[in-house]
Amino acid sequence: MLETKYERKTKEDKPVLAICYDFDKTLSPDDMQAQGYIQSVGYDIGSFWSESNALAESNDMDGNLAYMYKMIEEAEGHFVFNKDTLARYGAQVALFPGVNEWFERIRQFGAEHGVIVEHYIISSGLKEMIEGTAVAKNHAFEKIYASSFYFNERGVAKWPAQVVNYTNKTQFLFRISKGVLDINDPGVNDYFSPDEMRVPFRNMVYIGDSDTDIPCMKLINSYGGHSVGVYNPDTEDKSKVYKMMRDHRIKFFAPADYSEGKELDCLLKAIILKTAENEKLEDMYYRYQKEVREVDKPQAEALERRKKQELIDGLADSKSFVRTHMLVKSLSVFNDFDADLCADLCRIAVENPQIRLILKDKDVARFYRRILEKTAEKTEHMQEVEHMLSDEN
Repeated sequence: MLETKYERKTKEDKPVLAICYDFDKTLSPDDMQAQGYIQSVGYDIGSFWSESNALAESNDMDGNLAYMYKMIEEAEGHFVFNKDTLARYGAQVALFPGVNEWFERIRQFGAEHGVIVEHYIISSGLKEMIEGTAVAKNHAFEKIYASSFYFNERGVAKWPAQVVNYTNKTQFLFRISKGVLDINDPGVNDYFSPDEMRVPFRNMVYIGDSDTDIPCMKLINSYGGHSVGVYNPDTEDKSKVYKMMRDHRIKFFAPADYSEGKELDCLLKAIILKTAENEKLEDMYYRYQKEVREVDKPQAEALERRKKQELIDGLADSKSFVRTHMLVKSLSVFNDFDADLCADLCRIAVENPQIRLILKDKDVARFYRRILEKTAEKTEHMQEVEHMLSDEN
């Protein structure tokens, strides 16, 4: 992979299983803002969310932007709204049973069975509060994707830096899959062949609790991954997971009890064991594919060279500007030309007056410059074409 200033992960020699979590009501029994912050600014929980939702609706505003704005606004006169404050509120956030020990235990189980387990947060909650939790401070998460604030030079929150909502959550799955983790890294749009994917979607687990998780669940399901709905083990209200199961959004559901030996623990360990065995078969499949490609390579190269030669012969005989442009367009599809073909192309450019006339047209010039850049030892015809294309000429 090309050198980059961004954080990237490359394909491992062992399969990687990425477990992605929503946060509120998935790892924690309630919204993180409702576990200290809302009360500290003099609101009851219901009123805060009602006003936040009304703000969004009356201004055609994203709901997450609305609650972030309201958090800043309501903090005035109570405390300085900065990273330290948010981290302190994050430290107060309650977690479901077993969460504190879960991440390292599951990682260790994976390691014992030849699977690298990585944990990721994909949440509409606040990154700064999640970072204040004990599990985050203990490096439970490979990456936290969540809404976050921009802080000025005095460390005070002034503006949203990142907003994560249910529709844009899926982008982070693609980043995890390709190992392109930084949210500003355009490499997420690069093409990766299936065997180059660091974490194929089949090796992803998404754990969530509600409709806001559906886009991620649907994406992972469609590529053979594992979506898990969780519900509060105290209330045992399964209405949301039942609906998600009926709508084919999830494959499994379990109480949000992350303790060892509980249903969720057993489910994830079964997925790890399946991943370990399935990836052995996938490795065999890609190995067989590679062997066939190597066998077919000489024939494919011969066919490609014949096609190139036919196009070059057509270029030599071309008497039409339109035909010349069409032939150059067809030739531009190919990445490489051997030395003999490069020599032929440059000889034709010199000898065919019709081509000389349009040599500086953008498409023709671009094609010939690419040919010349990749040729170390240049013939006289190549040097002449280079001269004709120079700015001085």
